[in-house]
Amino acid sequence: MSGTRYQRWRPGICGRGYAWLLPSLTLVGIAMLDLNTGAEFRIVSWIVLVPGIASAVCGVWTTAGFAVLSMVTYVLVDNAWPEQYKAGLPDFLLIALGGVLAMVAAAVRMRRERRVLHMQDIAETTVRAVLRPLPKRWAGLEQAGVYLAADVEAQVGGDFYDIQPGPYGTRVLVGDVQGKGLGAVEAAAALLCSFREAGYFEEDLRTVAEHLETRMVRHRMHTAVVGSQSGDRFATAVLVAFSLEAPGMVDVINFGHGAPLAVGPHGVRELPCGDGVPIGLGDLVGGLPPLHRVPLARDETLLLLTDGVTEARDGRGEFYDVVRDIGAAVAAEPRCAEPGRLVRRVRDGVLRHSRSQLADDTTVFAVRRLPEGEVSPAPAPAPGMWEARALPGRGRGWGAG
Repeated sequence: MSGTRYQRWRPGICGRGYAWLLPSLTLVGIAMLDLNTGAEFRIVSWIVLVPGIASAVCGVWTTAGFAVLSMVTYVLVDNAWPEQYKAGLPDFLLIALGGVLAMVAAAVRMRRERRVLHMQDIAETTVRAVLRPLPKRWAGLEQAGVYLAADVEAQVGGDFYDIQPGPYGTRVLVGDVQGKGLGAVEAAAALLCSFREAGYFEEDLRTVAEHLETRMVRHRMHTAVVGSQSGDRFATAVLVAFSLEAPGMVDVINFGHGAPLAVGPHGVRELPCGDGVPIGLGDLVGGLPPLHRVPLARDETLLLLTDGVTEARDGRGEFYDVVRDIGAAVAAEPRCAEPGRLVRRVRDGVLRHSRSQLADDTTVFAVRRLPEGEVSPAPAPAPGMWEARALPGRGRGWGAG
């Protein structure tokens, strides 16, 4: 997968697209200008710019071709003038040296581009290994999500999200691990693994939250033992339960995260914000965040965002106002509250506001109950799952979706 993408974007022998036109036009322009001006205005030596321009937009061999072409053009144009007006050998050596340096610069640039693309492939592959693909309709829910990596030179971040159906309803988790790099990805993977198990087996959402807190503490202990320098991790997150018993309500536990948004045809409203400490810091306050049961109509979409959205800035340093943006969109077109349309709206708004210069990884996740009458596939319990769960020494992962 990453190899295909790398080949698709790698600069070819003629660069990308019509990049070769720029040095070509420069070469022709300099030659024609020199031939059509007087002897006191000789600019044929400016041809040294041509291989330099090619090195910035073309491949090594194309740059070499322009270097040779520049020397040939220089000789032809210079010899078209009488002996007393010729630029001569010194300028020819200058153009030859400029061509060699341009080839070196093109080789360095292409090597750096390949390295950056390779690093981006690794980052995207790592994220996909943690964030498993989710079906558009699953276990009574319709969902859409997008993950936007920060600038290609930035390290991969720790944004995470998942849906876990189970016997007690469907649970959703969206969060952001503090920091960047592989340490943040490892912490996100640990939390997701714990969520997928506890979210399936545990009836009480508070118990699921306890599992997440314990898992983060254990992860910090492990990283400290192995001597990792990135062990002091915590994560802000929102844990949501779509209960089977209360179809018009959702349970929310907020670990210091931004407030989820309920987006419907009638507008946008905020759900409980982060009134608790992040995951992994519960020992500082002696407990976990409270559970809130809040109404969520069937035509309302639950929108969960990481701080890459709320902290996106424009050129003047102003933050992106996501509530105002989607509020205006829904007022103009109520269908914008659908998960897919909503995610695209926020994604485009963030990129437009920040001019595609993201300072942090950005996750936009929208989920709502399917309209009445629509059904979606749900994972069936494995035969003997509950008996296997009760036996000592058996893995609790049996039958997990």
